[in-house]
This record gives sequence, C-alpha cells and structure tokens, in this order.
Amino acid sequence: MEKLAIKSKSTQAKIFGTILSILGALIVVLYKGRILLSDSNQLQSPATDAPISLSSQTNWILGGSLLAIEFLLVPVMYILQASILNQYPSEIIVVFTYCVCLTFISAPICLLLESNWSAWNITPDIRLVAILSWGILITCICSVVYAWGLRIKGPVYISIFKPASIVIAATLSVIFLGEALYFGTVLGAVILSLGFYAVIWGKAQEEEMSEEIEEGITESLPNSKTPLLKDSNVKDNSEIMYTNCP
Repeated sequence: MEKLAIKSKSTQAKIFGTILSILGALIVVLYKGRILLSDSNQLQSPATDAPISLSSQTNWILGGSLLAIEFLLVPVMYILQASILNQYPSEIIVVFTYCVCLTFISAPICLLLESNWSAWNITPDIRLVAILSWGILITCICSVVYAWGLRIKGPVYISIFKPASIVIAATLSVIFLGEALYFGTVLGAVILSLGFYAVIWGKAQEEEMSEEIEEGITESLPNSKTPLLKDSNVKDNSEIMYTNCP
C-alpha cells in the first residue's frame, strides 16, 4: 500500500519519522526525570518497601505479553480494514461487522473468566457511564472515524496517531487530574511531535507527486472536444471547395 523508494525524500521522512515517534513514546512511558510542574496540594502516595509477590510478577508478565500481542495485531487489523474499504467503501457496515464479530469472540471468554454472575449486574452509577462511554465513543464513533481515515489516507496515516495519543493522555492527566509534569514527558512529546510531522510531511509529498503525475497523464490524453488535425483539414478543404464553386 505504501511506496517504498529508499532514495526518495518522502520515504526517508516516513521511516525517520516513524522511528522518532516510537522513540518519543518510549521516553514518555519509561523515563520521568525531574519534576517541572507539580501541584503542591497533590497527595503523595506512601512509599512501600514490601516485596512484590510471585503471583503479582506473573500477572505483570502476562498482562504485558497480552498488551504486546494486541498492539502487534492492531496494524494487521488496519491493513485488513484498508484492503476491505478499498473494495467496499462503506465504513458503517464494516465497523458494524467488526463489532458483531468482536462481541461473539469476547463474550464467551468473559463468561468463562468471570464466573460470578453478580459481577454482571449493571447499576446506574459510574460503571454504567463508563460502559456507555466506551461503547459509544470508543467502539462506535472512533472505529467509524478510523475506518474513514483508513479509506482516505491509508494505514500509515492512522497508525502514526497511536503514539501521539500517549502524549495527549499525559497532557490531559496533568491538566485535569493534577499529576506532576516530568522532564521525560516534555522531551518525549517534542521528539514524538517531530516524528509525527516528518511522517505527515512525507505523506503530503507523495500525494502532491501523485497528483502531478495524474495531471500530466490527463493533459497528455487527447480531448474529445478538440477536433483531430485530419478532421480540421478535411473541414477546411470542404469549405474552400464550396466557396470556389460558382
């Protein structure tokens, strides 16, 4: 789906920007540094020197492995959705089919993992708000927007927004939740923004190049409204014959 020309500046910008985006996201997550901005009234969680149990370590390893598998499958899903939308450009139907298949796959697993039926009782509180928000905003609206972007711009353009969401989440947590702003967050955000801009610039250069090629091909094709040279000569000769006749 993407044109890979190593000597092209657009391809180099996309590769370099992707590396910078991943590097910036890793810096935001793994490196904190000194505190640049903090709320003096923020409650500090007490430090605990209790050793981590073996079961807790196992849960962290299992959870991290499942998250890694998930985010390795996300680009595969984007590529498949882009291929489907190229042949069947209907975002709503594609997202509806995706949600139905996801429900049939996840529902039996959830029922097996949670055998306590009382846990499935939904009360009108913050749990219901969270479920509705996730179902309506994330699963439905965001999936339709992603599908529309996949059809218009392709998988690379959509995937590059994933690292940017880490910086957006960190920024919103500082603004609305009063969390401390660390130097690592700012540094990672700057690097990620540079990579994001490089990928967007590379995609824009490719689109301009493709538009120029299409315009050149269109101009080289003969226009149906313009008569051919032979037809114009025949018409001119016939007019001369009629004007010379007595």
